Amino acid sequence: MLARLSSRTLLALGALVATVATAGSLTYSLVLGFVPCEFCWYQRILMYPLVGVLAYAWYTEDTGIYRLVLPFCAGGVAFAAYQSYLQVVAGNTCTFGGCATIYVRPVTIPNQSFVAFVLIGALMGVLAVRAYRA
Repeated sequence: MLARLSSRTLLALGALVATVATAGSLTYSLVLGFVPCEFCWYQRILMYPLVGVLAYAWYTEDTGIYRLVLPFCAGGVAFAAYQSYLQVVAGNTCTFGGCATIYVRPVTIPNQSFVAFVLIGALMGVLAVRAYRA
């Protein structure tokens, strides 16, 4: 299904996912008062720039941006996956703070971050495959 979408649509979807993830994390901390742990900060550092980068890439139709975005996604997936792993192994606790114990139905905040990074990575992966085939 993703392969049928235009490159510009893939960039727009990536920017949208990054924007929703950024707005969500800010809502959790600034509105709901959840204090982000150290892992959450690392994930934020990797997600927040993607909003501007992907929006600019959409505006300029720069399909080569996947080279910059994919490493950010790989790092974000790694941090989120490890934090989710700690959550399961340590019994719904996070050694770096309390965010992993907060369930926003049906998943925890680290799980939501994982999904966002995977979605953006998949969208950029389609762009990478298209560039490789061209």
